[in-house]
Amino acid sequence: MFIEQMYTNCLAEAAYFVASEGEAIVIDPLRETEPYIAKAEEMGVKIKYIFETHFHADFVSGHVDLAKKTGAKIVYGPNAQTNYDVVSAKDGEIFEVGKLKIKVLHTPGHTLESSTFLLLDENGKEHCIFSGDTLFIGDVGRPDLAIKSDLTSKDLAGMLYDSLRAKIMPLPNDVIVYPAHGAGSSCGKNMSKETSDTLGHQKETNYALSNISKNEFVDILTEGIMPAPGYFAQNANLNKNGYDPIDAVMQKGMTPLSVSEFEAKVNDGVFILDTRHQSDFYKGFVPGSVFIGLDGMFAVWVGTVIEKVSTPMIVVTPEGREEETIKRLARVGYDNVQGYLKGGYTAWAEAGKKSDILTSITPEEFESKYKEGPIHVVDVRKPSEFEGSHVKGAETYPLDFILGNLSKLDKNQPHFIHCAGGYRSMIASSILRKAGYNDLIDVQGGFGKIKNTSVPLATPELA
Repeated sequence: MFIEQMYTNCLAEAAYFVASEGEAIVIDPLRETEPYIAKAEEMGVKIKYIFETHFHADFVSGHVDLAKKTGAKIVYGPNAQTNYDVVSAKDGEIFEVGKLKIKVLHTPGHTLESSTFLLLDENGKEHCIFSGDTLFIGDVGRPDLAIKSDLTSKDLAGMLYDSLRAKIMPLPNDVIVYPAHGAGSSCGKNMSKETSDTLGHQKETNYALSNISKNEFVDILTEGIMPAPGYFAQNANLNKNGYDPIDAVMQKGMTPLSVSEFEAKVNDGVFILDTRHQSDFYKGFVPGSVFIGLDGMFAVWVGTVIEKVSTPMIVVTPEGREEETIKRLARVGYDNVQGYLKGGYTAWAEAGKKSDILTSITPEEFESKYKEGPIHVVDVRKPSEFEGSHVKGAETYPLDFILGNLSKLDKNQPHFIHCAGGYRSMIASSILRKAGYNDLIDVQGGFGKIKNTSVPLATPELA
């Protein structure tokens, strides 16, 4: 028996490769198919099934392409209706892979088709569960992503309570829990950084498995849920109805554009995405660019601040990371990349084309400006971060909702912008600059560095 968790940090997503006696299954694969095909070739096994725990909202699964390339069958739990061929498994149905068995446990609640896959080892013993978004380490999936006209998030939360207690909690304590996500995903509220655990330990530590009533569970689960990023519904639709082949998407996106070709698309109003590091971006960029650096939660923020996955775009990348950029965009359904700037921003600057810059200051310079005051401080962290502690007098404009709040900021006033470490604030600054805000000052190192200065802070205890 072979089990490998294939974890992708930028999406906080876990796919799984399981093999036995020349056969294999893949669970919740990413959009690109190469890692799974390569693993199968390396091990000399044939991929027999691709199991999908549910219609994913936070990324585009690779199930359709992988099935076409390998001949494997796609398996969903009950209630999954698609526009491509799948095996719609029954609750309790068993699939064989080598000497292993996979039992389908229908566990609705996160979504209606959500299912957990129980692996029985060579001796028929319950070994592990692939729980998708039904059960995370320290948390459970949010119940607001599959709402129909006759269902509310509270209805779905109630279903999840029943699913956990009827299907998962009766399993032996030594069963290993392999979830689809870890900390950083928007599919839950308080996920652990750990990416696996025993069910017994989760029963002891996970609030969702504690001895609470259904009403208490529903109240806890539905309180304080951040609105889902805009791309979630679009990705779920792609996963349900199908999508363009990844190879075609990559081929189109990997079109090198000369400076003149790139400029022509800029003049046509094509969206410009700059994926360099924030320390490079603010020193010079193509006017109108939006910064979302590869060295951060790239896919999550792309999906949050670029409203439509169909948006035509061109990209400026760190040299040598063009393919990585296109692939990571495709993972969340942004397939309409029309090419990248050949030679990167350096080529643009050397051609003498017009550039823009942003002001970025150190925490010590911010401290000095604050003392000279008054200044307008914009905190783009999440509400929970802001509520924990923030610069006294700062206003909260979470990056998650920045597009809906643009009109609330005065374009004639200087704005000192910070996040926790400097990544999100640069995204926010680039969005504001594109929207016509000219007096923007980014604070390097964010709140993590500001709190080490003498700038006064407001905390719950002091508020």
